[in-house]
Amino acid sequence: MNLVYRSTRNGEETASASEAILKGLTSDGGLFVPDCIPKLGVPLGDLAKMSYQEIAYAVMKEFLTDFTEEELKYCIKNAYDDKFDTKEIAPMVKADGAYFLELFHGATIAFKDMALSILPYLLVTSAKKNHVKNEIVILTATSGDTGKAALAGFADVPGTKIIVFYPKSGVSPIQEKQMVTQKGDNTYVIGIHGNFDDAQTSVKQMFANKDLAEEMNQAGYQFSSANSINIGRLVPQIVYYVKAYGDMLKNGALKEGEPMNVVVPTGNFGNILASFYAKQMGIPIGKFICASNKNKVLFDFFRTGSYDRRREFYVTTSPSMDILISSNLERMIYRITGNNPEKCAEFMQTLTKDGVYTITEEMKKGLSEFYGGYATEEETAEKIREVYEKDHYVMDTHTAVAAVAYDKYKAETGDETPSVIASTASPYKFTRSVMDAIHPGSENATDFELVDKLKEISGVEVPKAIEEIRTAPILHTTECDIDKMEDEVKKILGIS
Repeated sequence: MNLVYRSTRNGEETASASEAILKGLTSDGGLFVPDCIPKLGVPLGDLAKMSYQEIAYAVMKEFLTDFTEEELKYCIKNAYDDKFDTKEIAPMVKADGAYFLELFHGATIAFKDMALSILPYLLVTSAKKNHVKNEIVILTATSGDTGKAALAGFADVPGTKIIVFYPKSGVSPIQEKQMVTQKGDNTYVIGIHGNFDDAQTSVKQMFANKDLAEEMNQAGYQFSSANSINIGRLVPQIVYYVKAYGDMLKNGALKEGEPMNVVVPTGNFGNILASFYAKQMGIPIGKFICASNKNKVLFDFFRTGSYDRRREFYVTTSPSMDILISSNLERMIYRITGNNPEKCAEFMQTLTKDGVYTITEEMKKGLSEFYGGYATEEETAEKIREVYEKDHYVMDTHTAVAAVAYDKYKAETGDETPSVIASTASPYKFTRSVMDAIHPGSENATDFELVDKLKEISGVEVPKAIEEIRTAPILHTTECDIDKMEDEVKKILGIS
């Protein structure tokens, strides 16, 4: 049976999985959601014996129902190969009383690789299935990690171009160097004078601009997205939470059927939503601990029921979470309205118009499995230092935010359920912040000198992704104001 995808804002707009992947966003600016969350067709006990690729197929075949077995296995085989630098994709490490699921062993050393390794294959397959003649233009806003992972995934993929906008002053030096040195004749990187929310809002407006869509169509182009608003990004993220449960069975932390908790550092809500979908598929998960940094809009939402983006925006040491508009939360709002697109659309319009919306008490009950936690900048640095000194385990800033939130959750609830922390980036991606925490006094060192120092004191090998950009030439130097983003897109596509 083919799973139907619907718009969160218009129940009449439906799509197959491949159509939803191609479009990215719905025509009214909403997100595609499956009519129901399918159940996993594999006994829980079998997960401990399955490879990552086997689990990926078991999960994805339930969501991507218009893909043939051959098509889906081809996409999985090409995505999850030797581009990952560990034998086991997404290994798990025990430290600090929790289990860290390391999602950063892919080509760009961040968790985005887990989904963006497969998205180009899913997208190209979807285009063939739907007889698309236009060239696909991947249009993406990034808070730091999605951009590089998407660029690496789509570089030189036939029939595609990729344009990435990032906040010029809002990413780490390593993140920026990764993006601006990206090779590929079809890759374009633009630094904007604004923050991630500005970039994301403008990208969404371009997706919803029917005149622009027509101009592009006339020129032989159409947009798609590599952000987690695309279900082709979200579905592969479910896989590693299913795999994590198998690991917990394998290492004896759980017996079959016992629950685990999940702790996720998140800004856009996609990564934690994937774990929620894993539970709906049948994975026993107790609490979803949603970890925020100083931009704690999600923390406040879970505590109060009000989502309020009218606040100061902070640039922090965990920049991938420096977000005030959590796009994927819309999928959860749709669910807790009882899958009511009119109500969901109303909330989203209110957020756009007034900058705030408040859910009902009844809707709040639908969020009872979530716990909001956050970490200050000082707590984040202290956690990195403490775990390094105690367990000789080095974590990045985003993972440290999650570890702090988990400590607060345990202190507040006394819940000792075995817990998996999503470790979302290599410490080498945020070397300066990590070194400031564990070995202060290196203010005058360059970022790459700090990379070498971190290797020396930690014994953790420098990832290939970092070595490659040490001497790589800068290939992308374009910058623009927010109101010029569409002009830049048109210029690239030759339709200005």
